[in-house]
Parts: sequence; C-alpha cells; structure tokens
Amino acid sequence: MKPMLVTADQILTGFDDDGAPLILENAGLLIAEARIAEIGDADALRSAHPGVAEIGGRNRIAIPGLINAHHHVGLTPFQLGARDQPLELWFPERLAMRDVDPRLDTLYSALEMIASGVTTVQHLHSRAPGDVDAVLARADRIIGAYTEIGMRASYSFALRDQNRMIYEADEVFVASLPRELQAPTAAYLGGFGLPLSEQIAVFHALRERWESQPLIGVQIAPSNLHWLSDAALESAAVMADETGAPLHMHLLETPYQAEYAKRRGGGSALEHIDKFGLLSPQLTIGHGVWMTADDLALLAERGGCLCHNCSSNLRLKSGKADLNAFLASGVPVALGIDEAGINDDRDMLQEMRLALTLHRPSGHDSPCPSADQILRMATQYGAATTPFSGSIGALAVGGYADIVLLDWEKVTDPYQDPTIPMLDVLVRRAKTNAVDTVVIAGEIVLENGRFTKVDRAGVLVEIAHMLNRPDTDEEARLRRLAGELIEPVRRYYTGWL
Repeated sequence: MKPMLVTADQILTGFDDDGAPLILENAGLLIAEARIAEIGDADALRSAHPGVAEIGGRNRIAIPGLINAHHHVGLTPFQLGARDQPLELWFPERLAMRDVDPRLDTLYSALEMIASGVTTVQHLHSRAPGDVDAVLARADRIIGAYTEIGMRASYSFALRDQNRMIYEADEVFVASLPRELQAPTAAYLGGFGLPLSEQIAVFHALRERWESQPLIGVQIAPSNLHWLSDAALESAAVMADETGAPLHMHLLETPYQAEYAKRRGGGSALEHIDKFGLLSPQLTIGHGVWMTADDLALLAERGGCLCHNCSSNLRLKSGKADLNAFLASGVPVALGIDEAGINDDRDMLQEMRLALTLHRPSGHDSPCPSADQILRMATQYGAATTPFSGSIGALAVGGYADIVLLDWEKVTDPYQDPTIPMLDVLVRRAKTNAVDTVVIAGEIVLENGRFTKVDRAGVLVEIAHMLNRPDTDEEARLRRLAGELIEPVRRYYTGWL
C-alpha cells in the first residue's frame, strides 16, 4: 500500500477529555500501511513528502469514520415483508420475511452505511438456523462480504438458549397454541435450537478463522436476559474473561422486558446480570430504554457502555430512551441504527440528526444533546464498544486511517452563516450527497461518491432478480404461520403492564 496524503480545510481529529472538538485548520494526514503516520500543516506535509498521492484539498472537511454500533441485517425486515410492530409482536411477524443470500444481504446495507460515512459496523447476528457447520457457513458469507467491500466489522453470533418466541419456555408457548399450529411452530423454533456448547464453539471457531484479517473482529453477544438461562449468562462471562473480547447485549428494550426481569429475579435486569460478572468495561448494553436511575448508576460504576438506537426505539414502540440522563451519567454512549433507520435505510448522518432533535424536551433550561456530543457518540464512543477500541473513532498518529471527507459546498448549499460552528452545521445539514470520499484502513472504498471495490448497481440488480419472484413454498408457509402467531403472542402479554 503506497503512502497517501489526506488534506482538508478543517480536520476533526477527535474530542478532548471534556468533550470539546479538536479541529485543525488547513491540515493534512499522512497515511502509511493502513495507519496515520503524521498529522500537521498541509503545506508542510506536502513539502516533506513530495510525490505522495493526495486526496481531499479545498472545500473538504475530514472527520473520523463513523461507527454504526448496533446492526443486524442487510435488506430491512420491512422490505422483506415484516411490518413494524411492538417488539414482542415483531418476533412472530419476522417469520414472514423473504430469504436473501447472506453475501448480497450484507453488501446491501454496507453500501448504504459507507455512503453515509460509516467505516465500522457492529454486526450482531441474532438468527441463524441449522447446525454448527450451517451457522459458520452463513457467518463466513457475511464477514466475507464486509471484507469484499473493504468495510471494518465487529461480528458476533448472538448467544440464545431459551424463550425464542415469548418470554417463557418454547414448550409452554407451543402447548398454548391451537393443535394445528403446535407442530409447525415447534419445528420452526427447533431450527434455532443449537446447544449452548455449540454456540460457544462457533465463537471460538470464528475468532480462529478471522484473527489474521485486520478489518474483522469477533466479539461476544449474549442476546438478552429473557433469551439466556443463568448457565448461558455464566458462560458468556467466562468467555469474556478468558478471551478479553468485548460483549454487546440487548437489555431493557421494552417495558415488558423490565417486567420480565422483575418476575425472574425480583429486581432489575442489570442487577441480575451483575451477579455473573457481566457488568464490566467490556460490556455494551444495547437500547437500555427502560433502565432506572439506579441501573444507570450501576452501569457507570462498573465502567460499561451504552448504545442508543433512536430510530428502532421509535419504530418498534419500545419507548423514548432518556439520552440526556445517559449523557449526564458519564457512561460512554454510542449510536446504532439497528435493523433500519427512520427512513428504512442505514443513513448514519440522518440517525445523528434524529438523535440530536428528538431529545430536546420542553423548557428553556432543560438539558439536550449538543452536536458535539452526538458526533462523539458516532465516533469515539462507538469505537469503545468494538474490538478496535483505541485504534478507531479518532484521527491520531498510530491509529487506523478510517477517514471521511465531506464536500463542504454540498453540505452548506446554497448558503450557511459562517458564525455557526462547523460540527453544528455538519450534524444538522450534512446529507449523503456530501460524502465525497471514504477511506478505511488507508484504502479508498468510496471516491467521488463511487464505490471502488464493489459494483453497487450490479449488487442491486442481483438482489432485485433474486426477490422479484413468487414466494417459495417454505416462504409462503412461514408467512401464513406469522399471521397465525401474532394473536397468541399478543394474548400472552395481556395484563403484564
């Protein structure tokens, strides 16, 4: 890889300990061997390194690559046939989703993410049927797609060993159904019944297979309290202790999950998992919408992280997280798009703008997030939730060269008052058309708005060809089953709240 010089009118290198942005004027970044070798005045770097290829220049702003810290699938559930539902009803609704090739599925969302400035994604693979070989084969297809497009990814196969449809045992749910639904439902749930020991084996096998690939990290994802037995919680803690791998766990996404935690352990979900040593600096909690002040204090004390999934919380009727309390607690808070953003896509610029705007309560003096805080969530704090922590999320000598160049004329067209701070303008106004160049590990993966390693149009044509067909017999059967299970699941939760 040849050295390269990235220059810009302004470069956001990161944030200081107090959260203030660190911005350099007329500066440059010298890239060598996937990392940043020097940072300084643009003219001085040009003089010191004559002949080095240069990108960026005038009317460009450089920022650290954005990090989508919570992601699951490629084509969205809505695209594939699953309507937005309250989360607990969404589980059966998702049976209606069409089947998609894992490579094409992954490339689809990767294209959207990179186009909005995302350089790293936290891919939480929560549903993979079959035996160990089938799960590993699907995981390899997903991870391979990220390496094909040149995107950095933290991959995890979510641990889950119970309660796959409702917040009670599978056999209890099946027994509650009309006789004609029992066998097909049991068969479907049984397809995801990989024993816990084999799920743990998948984690170790993937770490071994991909450990030499610098763009890929493999971490642990204990899926959620209701999906995990105490034995599974203990196993996840042991895995983390033995390997040092980070953990990412959905928790307290809905009020029903808060009620489940009370019924199971008599207290909060965080108190329960803390008994197993899971609350630690290695842990990120995804969602956390229904955390109490005591939960937040406990997480801060243990040094864990949070990931706020703004669009998802709204679309699935999970509630409005108290982001301002999260930020005030001192807990590092990342930002994730989850299954899909508010426009059913993976636009991280838009997700930042939504988070900035939604959490502005009434009252002149009520707390609300700043643009600086939102961008820090999408960079530095997103990095803290991944195996790449310390090497991404900021632009520093020795760190990976994951850089986004924005065309400032497109951000501000047709006019922007120059007294408004740059990051305020960026978070409020930047759209994907302003993302000019994306560099990941020193390689240009998007240049002048065009992908360099993957044929975007060709991928979309393949997907359209694959899906513009009638349902297969299996898809039609599962679509019918999805419709038949919604009401039994709804009835189960009657009277919970």
